[in-house]
Amino acid sequence: MSTIASKKSQRPSSKSVSGTEQTDLDYSEQPVPAQGRMPKANLMMAWWAVCSAFFYMVVAAAMARSYGTVNALIGIILTVICYGIINGIISRYAIRSGLTVALFSRILFGHVGAIIATLIFFATALYYAVFEGYVMALVLSEWSGTLSLGVAAAIVVVVGIGLIFGSVQHWLDKFNGVLLPVYIVGMLAAVGMAMSQFGYPEGWLTRVPETGASPFGWAHTFVYYMGVWVLMMFTFDYARFGREEDRDFHARVTFGIPFYLMTFLFSGLVGILLDAMIPTDGLSEVSIVLGLLELMGVGGLLLVWVTQSRINTANFYLATVNLQAFLSKLCGVRMAKVVAGGLVGLMAYALMLGDVFGYLLQALAWQGVFVVAWVGVALAYIRGNNSQASLADKNRLDKAPAFNRNGLLAWGIATGIGMLLMNLSTIADFSAPVTFAVAYLLQTLASRQAASNELSVPRI
Repeated sequence: MSTIASKKSQRPSSKSVSGTEQTDLDYSEQPVPAQGRMPKANLMMAWWAVCSAFFYMVVAAAMARSYGTVNALIGIILTVICYGIINGIISRYAIRSGLTVALFSRILFGHVGAIIATLIFFATALYYAVFEGYVMALVLSEWSGTLSLGVAAAIVVVVGIGLIFGSVQHWLDKFNGVLLPVYIVGMLAAVGMAMSQFGYPEGWLTRVPETGASPFGWAHTFVYYMGVWVLMMFTFDYARFGREEDRDFHARVTFGIPFYLMTFLFSGLVGILLDAMIPTDGLSEVSIVLGLLELMGVGGLLLVWVTQSRINTANFYLATVNLQAFLSKLCGVRMAKVVAGGLVGLMAYALMLGDVFGYLLQALAWQGVFVVAWVGVALAYIRGNNSQASLADKNRLDKAPAFNRNGLLAWGIATGIGMLLMNLSTIADFSAPVTFAVAYLLQTLASRQAASNELSVPRI
C-alpha cells in the first residue's frame, strides 16, 4: 500500500490476536493466521537452507560409484522432477490451510494417529541434526588439534539450538539468505582448488563401476533418493508460512524444481567431481569434509560450518516444534520452545557421542517406509478433495476422531508391505515405490467411497 495509514490498517491489533498467537510465533498448535505469513523472498531464503547438506553430495557420489555417472545423473534429474511436482502440490495445500504436519495428520489419521506421525517426524529431524552436527564437530576437532570431539559437539549443539530461537519469520530467513551465496561460491571454489591441485578428472562423466554399468542404475538411483522423502514433511511445515497471493511462486520456485536443481543436481555434480579428484579412504560425509579441510584449510572449515549450520537450522527447528506438538498431544503439556529446544539439544549431544550411528541408519531406513507411506496418503487426500478442502480442513481439527480408520488402514497396510519388502533381498530396493503406490491407491479408494457415501445421504 502507498500510504502509512493503509499499512497501519493491515497490522493486527493486540486485541485481535490471541495470547497464544502472540507467544507462539511458530504456530505449532494452530493454523498460521494471515499476520503470521511471510513475504515470498523471506520464506524462500529460510527454506533454501535445506539445500546445503553434504549428505546430498555423498549420495550422488555413491550412486556414480555404484551405477556410473550417467545413470546417477539421469536418476537425479528424474528425482528433481518428481520432488518438484509432489512438493508443489503439498506446498499449495499447506499455504491454503496453514496447517502443520501434526495438525494435518490429525485429519488424516485422527488424534491418536497424528501422535505417531508427529513422533516419526520429530525423530527423523533429530537424527539428521545428529548426522550433520557430528560432521561439524569432527571437522572442528580435527582443525583445532586441541578440542576433543565432546567439546566440539557441545559447541555445535549450543550454536545450532541458539540459532532456532528467533523463529522462521524473524531470523532464520535472514541468516540463511546471507549464507546462501557463501555456500554456492564456496562449493565452486572447492571444485576449482581440487582441480588445480589434482587436475581435471578425465572421463568422470563416463565413469562406470568395474563390473559395468547396470542398465537400470538410474532407477536404483531414483529409488535411493526416495529415502529422503521426509523433505515432503519439511516442505509442509515451512510452506504454511507462505502468503496466499504467493502460492504459485512457492509451488513453482521455492519448493519446486529450481530448489531441487540446487539441492540435488548442483550438490550432486560437486560431490561426483570432488569424489573423482580428491583421494579418500572410502566414501562418506566424513571423508569428503576431511578432504576439503586438508585441501582448503581454514576455508574448508568455514565452508563446512556454513553449509551444515544452514541445514541444521531446519533440522533443529523442525525437531523442536514437533517435539512440542508431540508432548502437547500426548501429555497435554504445552512446553516452551526454549525448553523443547534444550531437550532436543541434549538428545542430539548424547547421540553424537554414543556409538549409535549404525543403529540410527537402520532406524532411518525403517522410518523412511513410514514417511513414504505418509506422503502417499497425504498426496491422495489432497488430490482427492476439491480445491476448497484445505480451507474446510481448518474447521475439521476439533471434530477429528481419535482414529480415522480409512487413513490409518492406508498408512498401516502400505507401511507393513514396505517393511516386508525391505527384508526380501531380491526386491528390497523397490520397497519404497511399492509402499507409496499402495498408500496412494488405498487412500484414493477410501476418499472416493467416503464421497460416494456423502452423496448418497438424502438431504432434508
